[in-house]
Amino acid sequence: MGILFTRMLSSIFGNREARILVLGLDNAGKTTILYRLQMGEVVSTIPTIGFNVETVQYNNIKFQVWDLGGQTSIRPYWRCYFPNTQAIIYVVDSSDTDRLVTAKEEFHAILEEDELKGAVVLVYANKQDLPGALNDAAITEALELHKIKSRQWAIFKTSAIKGEGLFEGLDWLSNTLKSGGG
Repeated sequence: MGILFTRMLSSIFGNREARILVLGLDNAGKTTILYRLQMGEVVSTIPTIGFNVETVQYNNIKFQVWDLGGQTSIRPYWRCYFPNTQAIIYVVDSSDTDRLVTAKEEFHAILEEDELKGAVVLVYANKQDLPGALNDAAITEALELHKIKSRQWAIFKTSAIKGEGLFEGLDWLSNTLKSGGG
């Protein structure tokens, strides 16, 4: 799966470098998604204090994915990583309905940042495998995605544990970046 991901990246970006930030509240599944995409398997994770960064190189292509910790105390430092970002993958725990308002507030604060004005947005409505998880339409409503007018965005239902929806989201992201969206 790692080779498949690497080949996919080479076909996605050609000779471009792409910098992607993976953001979201703590326990949304960001690190699980990162390693699922990179290694094709579920890896046991602990809360990220700081960041994880993975670079995949293939035929002189560099694809950097920055997974930033989502705890309240860490979120103010997200902006240190904003410069030169082409895309944001915002991960939402679809089963954590108590924190959807917080997820929405953090999300819209990110969209207001000048350094991210040109970034395209991919939302992963994660943890679809859990009971009570809201579908993509409900997450779209909760995050008020319809208010985004000045950039391209998409939402995909995902389960990082099962590996569902992740590559469909990356397909959208790659096509959007290739067509100059980022």
